[in-house]
Amino acid sequence: MSQKILVTSALPYANGSIHLGHLVEYIQTDVYVRYRRSLGDDVTYVCAADSHGTPIEVNASKAGVSPKEFVERYRKEQHQDFQRFGVDFSTYYTTDSDENRKWAWRIWDALKSRGLIYKKSVEQLFCQKDGRFLPDRFVKGTCPKCATPGQYGDVCEKCGTTYDPRELKDPRCAICGTSPVVRASDHAYVDLKKVEPAIRAWVEGEGHLDAAVREQVKGWLDDLQDWCITRDAPYFGFPVNDADFPGKFIYVWLDAPIGYLSSGERYFADEAPSADRLDPAAYEATYLAPGSPSRLEHFIGKDILRFHAVFWPAMLGAAGLKLPHRLAVHGHLTVNGEKMSKSRGTFVTARTYLDAGLDPQLLRYYYAANLGPGVSDLDLSLDEFRNRINADLANNVANLASRVFALLERAGGDLTGDPEEGIAGVTREALRLARPAYQALEYREVVRLVNQVADTCNKRLQEGKPWEAPTSPASRTLLLSCGRALRAISVMLWPVMPVFADDLCAAFGQSRPGTWAADFDPFVGAPVVARAKPPQIARLDAKQVAKLVAAPEASAPAPAAPPATGFIGFDDFMKVELKVALVRAAVRVPKADKLLQLTVDVGEPDPRTIVAGIATSYPEPEALVGRRIVVVANLEPRALRGIISQGMLLAAGDPPRVILVDEGVAPGTRVK
Repeated sequence: MSQKILVTSALPYANGSIHLGHLVEYIQTDVYVRYRRSLGDDVTYVCAADSHGTPIEVNASKAGVSPKEFVERYRKEQHQDFQRFGVDFSTYYTTDSDENRKWAWRIWDALKSRGLIYKKSVEQLFCQKDGRFLPDRFVKGTCPKCATPGQYGDVCEKCGTTYDPRELKDPRCAICGTSPVVRASDHAYVDLKKVEPAIRAWVEGEGHLDAAVREQVKGWLDDLQDWCITRDAPYFGFPVNDADFPGKFIYVWLDAPIGYLSSGERYFADEAPSADRLDPAAYEATYLAPGSPSRLEHFIGKDILRFHAVFWPAMLGAAGLKLPHRLAVHGHLTVNGEKMSKSRGTFVTARTYLDAGLDPQLLRYYYAANLGPGVSDLDLSLDEFRNRINADLANNVANLASRVFALLERAGGDLTGDPEEGIAGVTREALRLARPAYQALEYREVVRLVNQVADTCNKRLQEGKPWEAPTSPASRTLLLSCGRALRAISVMLWPVMPVFADDLCAAFGQSRPGTWAADFDPFVGAPVVARAKPPQIARLDAKQVAKLVAAPEASAPAPAAPPATGFIGFDDFMKVELKVALVRAAVRVPKADKLLQLTVDVGEPDPRTIVAGIATSYPEPEALVGRRIVVVANLEPRALRGIISQGMLLAAGDPPRVILVDEGVAPGTRVK
């Protein structure tokens, strides 16, 4: 039975361009939305530009435009970038709207009517030159703990200490650089302790939070602090509609999540297809009222968990609205193992990626291949990105499609009949496991299953050699089976790579893959036929991928460019140190069909770990134990699937098999 679902992603701040770190969340959400829609669910995916706050007001002034103009400029740019990466919002609105003002005032009134708002005098840093109280991020100074200069007024980026901005040593206004003074101002606070039991009940509810996230939130509830929800003028935001707080403005973090509600209202009232239009009352009854059959699901980053898991339930509960059924929390993006940094050249915007000539679907695939339901950070290793795309898509899935297409043309006629049981069994099992994996946000498992099916088909093509007699019954059955399996691959990949999946189905005369019925069986239906050339994935070149990372902002000269020919000199080759290694242990790397983890003795005091893509050649890894192989011993270590690989083994052939050395050669012996 299909469900109505209102899905949201966190609202990007309308103060800059979208970068690849942002895209982790929106791609994760879009994949989930597409998956649910493929099941037949009625999913509305709303988002908006987070449009209020001091940074917007200050930066708009610097740009010489009004805050509304400043916000709209970035809102349009952000929406365009999201669309280029296949993120299909039902609406991309703004929090600076009449609908959001109405909702913000309604929730304020609800909090106050329940006795949750009280007044408190607060001492803050005040810039006399600019005539304004300074938010945490508009104060810079020296960390009171580690003495690192240039730190913001809330947390030290070096030692991680959090503090009150008044604790900074030698504080300075980030706008004008003068020393602020301390002044008192009255503000509205929410007494969260009064609603702590209700928040805790939601936090501990089944399916609302991942187990590890739940424990973190419970720690905050054990030491619950009240929440300030007003700011002083000048401030770009909604004025407080309350005589008890004259001249105050609603804090951006109160009205930002309310943007989920107001964006949904806007969509159903003005932008939905005419048959789906709902007036505000009907929208609230259908999607926001407690007990209504629809689901509310939020996707956010771990940095804003507290706002969504503590403050947001308090707001919704006070207003008598349903609380989220699910709060999916993801980690941050690192680039080549480091935090995104402009100074290191690793702050990569969506535009930078597109300007490098890279297909946005490839980034969607790479993210999916590394995304699970937890809050672990995701690393965009440029080498792994290139290798993953080349190995999985170019060499495996797309290559399979090209081989089958070419052979179908030689086989003649439309192919029907019963498939090979081996291919059919692997494919049906992959489809069965992929559904719950998508539901659990285990996208990396779906990607593994897709490649398992493609591996099985490619292996059978090598074994069956249908090119030798393409019209024989055995060859036609094998090609039929592979064509049907590609149909299954397209269905599983469609949420991740919709354009590629559509073209893959069309190539073999199959129906659009965006529908995944409960009884779907790829081995029945329209005949398999070579209809149109299947989509190709060009192998990524290292130089093309390297364009994503800018030259670091440093005084040191950049290293000399390699020769235009792409060759290396003899002297460079002589730097490679080859040694004999004795394999002490060999095991499979979890959730990586192609990787083995070897423990090898290279004549050093401690053994080394080497991760190698030879699992398909050695289905029983223990067969390598006791064998002597050749390794590159002076290769810089690198992380593969979270394992530090301390070298590279030499292998050759198709599939690749390791280079073995006579047993009489001692480990550590150099190979010349």
